[in-house]
This record gives sequence, structure tokens and C-alpha cells, in this order.
Amino acid sequence: MKGFYFINDRISLNGLSMDESKRLQEHSIKNYIQQQKIEIVTLNPYQINDFYTIPHALLYDLKKEKQAFDCLIYYSTLVLEDFIYSYPAKWLILKSYFTDIIQVENQNDVNIQNVI
Repeated sequence: MKGFYFINDRISLNGLSMDESKRLQEHSIKNYIQQQKIEIVTLNPYQINDFYTIPHALLYDLKKEKQAFDCLIYYSTLVLEDFIYSYPAKWLILKSYFTDIIQVENQNDVNIQNVI
């Protein structure tokens, strides 16, 4: 299975700092990726991270590639909420590139203290 993952580095989750929230998202998602044996795809050779932090950038890269993928993985609805409500048409287009949209918040039990 091939896919991408999204991390919102500008949000505070569960009363954590933004840095702690980013680590929580990354830890949870990487655990899920490892458990499910998902191959993370990199479309942009100039991309700094192996994940996306800007949904518009992911959509842009997908449009250039003109190909569908297996999954988009993200932590929770909260991390994409602003994008979904501000750009509902773009969210529908983004979702159309994937067979599965996977939210990992409740997929694996993460002890927050071990992450931060």
C-alpha cells in the first residue's frame, strides 16, 4: 500500500504545546504506518520532510502526478478542520486521489506522556 501523511504543525491538541502536538501526531502516524506496512511516497524531490504540512501543496503535487494512491493518513479531523471548512471543493478533490482516508487518532492507543 502506498500513501502520504499529513501533520499540522500549527495546532495545539489536547492542551499540548504546538511542538508536543506535532510529536504526538508524528508518533501516532508512524506507528500506524509501521503496523500496516504502508510505503510513504515522495512526489516532490525538494520536499524537506516525508510528510505534508500544507494540504494545498499535497493537492498541487497530486495534480501534477495525475495518479491515484492508496491512502492519506492524518491524526484527527481537528488537524484538517480549517482546510476542510475553508476549501470544501478542494478537500473533495484531494480526497478523490485516494482509495482510503485514514484517521489514526483512535487507531492505536498512544500514551501521550511517552511521546512528549
